[in-house]
Amino acid sequence: MRCRLLTAAGTLAALVSACGAAPGKASGAAATPTPAASAAPSPASGPRAEMPSGAVYRLELALTPEEQTQGLMFRENLPDRTGMIFVFGQEADHHFWMKNTMIPLDMIWMDASGKVIFVSANTPPCKADPCPTYGPDAPARQVLEIAGGMAAKENIAVGSTLRLIDVPQKP
Repeated sequence: MRCRLLTAAGTLAALVSACGAAPGKASGAAATPTPAASAAPSPASGPRAEMPSGAVYRLELALTPEEQTQGLMFRENLPDRTGMIFVFGQEADHHFWMKNTMIPLDMIWMDASGKVIFVSANTPPCKADPCPTYGPDAPARQVLEIAGGMAAKENIAVGSTLRLIDVPQKP
């Protein structure tokens, strides 16, 4: 769907040309996508997030630079109540772009406790270069991506808190 813009200087710099990085940021090449339905655990186990509405979403993890670069690229749909969480080793300005994204997404930036600091709702796929970047000019520790339009339906707004269950935190 899109390339992740990672803040670590030099990370994946050798792969920049494969995916088309935004100016001044590094990104990586796409790997073969894993459909959310096959990778997501059952609703009662594995990584998940409880939304302010009470709904529980099954989550795929993006922990490594390679997983974060791949993200939800090339997915044609996202099953109901699923998403992907990007967990970073430190709070920093983490900006994303929608290169190779097939569907609109809601992107939710949070601190380490799950408090929402920024929401990019119905973020459109990038259809032509250069792709715009999205994200706050404030440090975040993790970013949750869910289907476009769902953040509003689940009452997710700046200042709300998502309860993350079985989501590992990087040291």
